[in-house]
Amino acid sequence: MSRLASLFGSAPLATRREITPKLGFALVLLLALVWLIPLLWLLVASMRPPSEGINSMAVLLPSASPTLDNISDAWSIGDFPRYALNTIIICTGILVMQFVTVTLAGFAFARLSFKGKTLIFHLFLLQLMLVPVLLIVPNLTLVAKLGLYDTLTGVMLPFFASAFGTFLMRQAFEAIPAELEDAALIDGAGVLQRIRHIYVPLSLPSFAAFAIVSVTSHWNDFLWPLMVINSPDKRPLTVGLSVFTATAEGTQAWGTIAAGTLMVIAPLLITFLVFQKRFISSFLTSGIK
Repeated sequence: MSRLASLFGSAPLATRREITPKLGFALVLLLALVWLIPLLWLLVASMRPPSEGINSMAVLLPSASPTLDNISDAWSIGDFPRYALNTIIICTGILVMQFVTVTLAGFAFARLSFKGKTLIFHLFLLQLMLVPVLLIVPNLTLVAKLGLYDTLTGVMLPFFASAFGTFLMRQAFEAIPAELEDAALIDGAGVLQRIRHIYVPLSLPSFAAFAIVSVTSHWNDFLWPLMVINSPDKRPLTVGLSVFTATAEGTQAWGTIAAGTLMVIAPLLITFLVFQKRFISSFLTSGIK
């Protein structure tokens, strides 16, 4: 460390300005390569023929004779189309309801004046400090009392409101000039009309950023659906993959397990690669770091 400090301390300022970005780029590239190793292993293992043996599964180099049999076996053994449909229904239902609740709550905290608004908003944000595991028992009790146990609605219900989404939309709505709302008021626009025609269109990047966070979170959620769902035909991808993995692990079919795991993460990965620039632009515009 002392040699490195002395090296940078003695180097001219222009030289240091040239070296620092290069070191940063090299570090980012190294972290990206480390992050890609599990994905690379999944891809290689899912296309490695079972005839090469279990020991070959630890090798990152592609097989000399790649095959799609593992993917075909995983597709036929596990009910992945049903799992994927359930996951899409859960993520879509949660996101639609969250758009409604966070929009209305964000507008109320950003534009309406009422007694105790700041205190209520701070209490609302306290939810962000709670570990989700702490809420499993109360949420499960509520879902059971409502008769929604072992239903997709029961999986979705606790997430219809979002403290993070409310905070994000409050920040987005506060950045919109109040003169636009005043002009709409002069034209006789009601509250819902102002939200629909002014606030929502001007906050689309924030909505997109929140949608990415919400869908990714609930697509990967495992513990809560595991607690609520018992029926095999209602399992989402994460729970279905767990059952599928436990079955395939007994036969040491690691290639099939890798293929099943790859099918679970592939939709999100492909979506991100296709819309990469739009995703990054949404986060930058909404101010999420």
